[in-house]
Amino acid sequence: MKSSDLMVKALENEGVEYIFGIPGEENLDFLNALIDSKIKLILTRHEQAAGFMASTYGRLTGKPGVCLSTLGPGATNFVTAAAYAQLGAMPMVMLAGQKPIRKSKQGRFQVIDVVGLMRPITKYSAQIVDANNIPSMVRDAFRIAVEERPGAVYIELPEDIANEETDASLFDIVGHRRPDADKSSISAAVAMIEQAERPLLLIGAGANRKLTGEALKQFIDKTGIYFFNTQLGKGVIDERHDQFIGTAALSDHDFLHCAINRADLIINVGHDVIEKPPFFMEKGGKEVIHVNFFAAQIDDVYFPQLNVVGDISTSIEQMTDVIEIKQNKDFSYFEQVKNEVESHLTKYFEDDRFPLLPQRLVSILRRQLDAEDIVTLDNGVYKIWFARNYKCYQPNTLLLDNALATMGAGLPSAMAAKHLYPEKKVVSINGDGGFMMNSQEMETAVRMKLDLVVIILNDGAYGMIKWKQQGMGFEDFGLDYNNPDFVQYAESFGAIGYRPESASDFEKILNQALHAKGVHVIDLPVDYSLNHSILNVLIKESACIL
Repeated sequence: MKSSDLMVKALENEGVEYIFGIPGEENLDFLNALIDSKIKLILTRHEQAAGFMASTYGRLTGKPGVCLSTLGPGATNFVTAAAYAQLGAMPMVMLAGQKPIRKSKQGRFQVIDVVGLMRPITKYSAQIVDANNIPSMVRDAFRIAVEERPGAVYIELPEDIANEETDASLFDIVGHRRPDADKSSISAAVAMIEQAERPLLLIGAGANRKLTGEALKQFIDKTGIYFFNTQLGKGVIDERHDQFIGTAALSDHDFLHCAINRADLIINVGHDVIEKPPFFMEKGGKEVIHVNFFAAQIDDVYFPQLNVVGDISTSIEQMTDVIEIKQNKDFSYFEQVKNEVESHLTKYFEDDRFPLLPQRLVSILRRQLDAEDIVTLDNGVYKIWFARNYKCYQPNTLLLDNALATMGAGLPSAMAAKHLYPEKKVVSINGDGGFMMNSQEMETAVRMKLDLVVIILNDGAYGMIKWKQQGMGFEDFGLDYNNPDFVQYAESFGAIGYRPESASDFEKILNQALHAKGVHVIDLPVDYSLNHSILNVLIKESACIL
């Protein structure tokens, strides 16, 4: 058969459902092979958005999302999405075309070394130079993409290779079980936990995998140990749990850091160095147990005393089976911190000032969404408010990026989530700056007939950098801009636009949009005036003596 047909069959063999992207001249053989395939092509308006959608597919399913581009400028538009998937541990396979490699008729027109460009920001990057290699290279690419740590891979199919004939056959997909941790490390961890007076459990990005949440809940329920999470660990355990203290949305000097500072042992489950450290270690200070698929990377602020290396859920299950509840534990201070955090976070939940405070937005959204509904965030200062204030009841119901932290991913991420789970309500939260970076995908969302709510937090500036600028004592300069009329802009794409005039008006509009068909865009004025007074001056040292 034609190698382009074999390529499609290899993707079908991997269970690929969708390909997000923009084909070009060099993909036409491949595009033609998709016509009779079960794989659905979802045409986007920018390759970066296609990469964000594929990454989100990988994040939500655990299977590699697939995106497609042509050579040169199409493939280079994947770079940010590749870094997004790679840092965020989202399995993704990028497919791109290339000029013929046997004979060149156009010199170097549009040709750059994309394979070399992608190598530093992917797990695997290669060009197919022989049609007979397609089955093995596709199988290997998908295997690499999902193995811990998951990430991005890049495969390039030149135009002339896609047109070759081949009789190569597909490979069977052979699964494997992750190895268990060494028994001695399990025993050592249990001994450290039993001896500690004030152990505290941290759930990080690597723990946000299937099966891990239930194992961790059983461990917490049996031991009574309090826990907190990083931004990418949100929702692994229902955050309404009695022992949940909060989310580490800041590196230090938040109320929950009082508990971290008081702990004598931290059980760090799924720590990923791509997130800002939620606590700082000092020599001679608290001890740390590192529970993960791989050993800890050592640096000045993270040097655990014990590594428990193996499948995370199995390691936690093994600890739960043998650990004994000792009477030497003192969790009373953690309970005080939990109450203090709860009181602090809910302070502005009913504040009706307008433009709206981000805390009020969080409270309105949380009331109107069910446990399984999904909120996606672009990147801006509002991400801190959502990480701290928005309680997640299930995994992957608040999709934020605390790895690459790129702008422009919020809308495509929401589109992928809604396409995968049409029965769930999906809300995309974007700053006005981040929204405009991929706003062209409104057309894609309307064409896909998605029922989606898009909220644009309108402050006419790059608000996160303004907060940093103010906090660091710099002059207010260079960060303000003008926006289009977002209501008319939405309507020009066939969406429905709204501009609320009060907090109660916004609440009514949101409720209406969540229960209606189509794409609904809400232009919401936001008030960030409390950012400095709350986030820059959260606590004094004495505040930890509760």
